[in-house]
Amino acid sequence: MRIVAGELRGRKIVAPVGDTTRPTTDMAREAIFNALTSMDVIIGARVLDLFAGSGALGIEALSRGAEHCIFIERDADALTSLQDNIKKLDLTGRTTVVRGDAISGLARYTNVDFVLADPPYDFVKWQQLLDQISAPLVVAESGREITGISGWETTRAKRYGRTHVTYLSRVP
Repeated sequence: MRIVAGELRGRKIVAPVGDTTRPTTDMAREAIFNALTSMDVIIGARVLDLFAGSGALGIEALSRGAEHCIFIERDADALTSLQDNIKKLDLTGRTTVVRGDAISGLARYTNVDFVLADPPYDFVKWQQLLDQISAPLVVAESGREITGISGWETTRAKRYGRTHVTYLSRVP
């Protein structure tokens, strides 16, 4: 995998071996971040990358001008890849890595501008997850479009192969 655009464009990142994580394809990452760029939310942003895996989504945000990214991941192999990627790309000063469950303790992360959520495709606790997020925007990656979440509205939904990306904005 490579960083698609920004200051780190073309740099390689590693993903953990095995099937416990499902890295976002380059095509989907490019589309997600082109949309976020058009929404003018990346530059200077504080980002929360849930179910971070290799960190590809959060690292792409940093490459495109985000100020800081908090990565939350519980899988040990994914954490090793994530930490290796951060170190190799010299992003330590712009990142925080948290080992743990993406839902428990999530409410303490109140100072973020948007959230990237890429759980396993069989994840069903969207309402529980989103109830704890204070950021105004969530980009949710799933095996299906995320709908019917109380307190959130879908502002955009796109499909890239078997990956559905849903942009959710907090209802005022």
